[in-house]
Amino acid sequence: MKLSKPPMLSRRVTAPAAALVLAGLTATACAPSTSDNSSKNDEKTGTMRVWLFREVNNKPKEDVIDAAIADFKKEHDDVKVDVSYIPVNTRAQKIKAAFNDPKSAPDLIEYGNTDTAGYVKDGGLLDISKEFGAWDEAMNTDPTTEYSVTIGGKVYGAPLFVGVRALYYRKDVFKDLGLKPPATQDELISTAKKIRSKRPNMYGLAVGGASTYAAMPFIWANGGDIATEKGKFGSNEYDAAIDSADAKKGIKAYSSLFGNDNCPAAKCAQWGGNDTVQAFASGKAAMAIAGDFNHQAIEAGKAKGKYAVVPLPGVKKGQVAPAFAGGNNLGILKSTSHRTLSVELLKVLAGKKTQTKLFGAMGFLPTFTDVRGAVAQQDPFVKPFVKTLSDSAKFVPAHPGWAAIDAQLVLPTMFQQVVSGRKSVDDAASDAAKKMDEAFSQ
Repeated sequence: MKLSKPPMLSRRVTAPAAALVLAGLTATACAPSTSDNSSKNDEKTGTMRVWLFREVNNKPKEDVIDAAIADFKKEHDDVKVDVSYIPVNTRAQKIKAAFNDPKSAPDLIEYGNTDTAGYVKDGGLLDISKEFGAWDEAMNTDPTTEYSVTIGGKVYGAPLFVGVRALYYRKDVFKDLGLKPPATQDELISTAKKIRSKRPNMYGLAVGGASTYAAMPFIWANGGDIATEKGKFGSNEYDAAIDSADAKKGIKAYSSLFGNDNCPAAKCAQWGGNDTVQAFASGKAAMAIAGDFNHQAIEAGKAKGKYAVVPLPGVKKGQVAPAFAGGNNLGILKSTSHRTLSVELLKVLAGKKTQTKLFGAMGFLPTFTDVRGAVAQQDPFVKPFVKTLSDSAKFVPAHPGWAAIDAQLVLPTMFQQVVSGRKSVDDAASDAAKKMDEAFSQ
């Protein structure tokens, strides 16, 4: 299968971090260097080791994985598969150590899709371009999620699930105030402020100065970008674009939501994504930009049964604001001594059957377009998220420097400087661009 560009990529960084998975990456620059631990062996028997992320409620995930491994063992009864579930918040150190110690390293790992470039730079992931291209199921892989496993034109894994944000809103509040779901970005902002004026004890739209992935759609919707790729597509060299005129339009639009007329900066400037979700779930906000992966948290709060979801509107009517498509991938370590078996197991664990079951068990959105379409028909809740993924999903720069940019909180710092009044949009964006370019050049 020939790798295609993600929709709307053209030389800009587009294309999915569930959930959380999505933010707070550890900078790879702080980790020890990695030697080349590529294995020359391709054993067809023995024990295979798999590291997957431990979820808050992990049992349903374990049940799905156990069933998938049972399917794999039907064809490989002389192979043992040892699965370990590792904490997400310490994954960076643990996986980096595995890259440096082949004897204790797993064959397969689950990893956040924004980690791909850093892990490839570290020399830890195996290039499986040939196998991925020959995999019949891969033909239905969403181009955006395929982009998240692709560095320099080579494929280093398979997408496992994807997560994206949309607009949650309180149906009862909108009905009481005679409001309709906003159809443009300007309507979103004015509706938020109208709600605040009518319900002063409620935030119109919960926003956070540290909620980077909820802010990105405002930049992208206004024609701006985080960074642009130099030269031809796949060059893996980037220039910061956060200080462009269009990007600054988006920064201004998002920043306009911080104030006493919607979400006071004194409180909301420090909020991250979880804080805005909690504000909505607890009934303190009439709207929130949240992911499909936040569904359970919102269902557990006071907003249960009182909300609906629509795609986040773009600048013009009928447009969907581009949203960051986060999620997780599966990859094979270069040090594996079971290359063929690892590829076969990866296809089972990341295949259509398993992704369908993971959606049912965990709510993880499939990365195959046909499977995702089928689950959307079964569960209307996911339709706004599927539409967002289909229309306008984007990705962060597929570059190892992004881990440092994320870990150094470059974009949250920029937004917080603006909404607190410490710096102008021009100065804050210029400072952020300089820091981004430094990270890209290292």
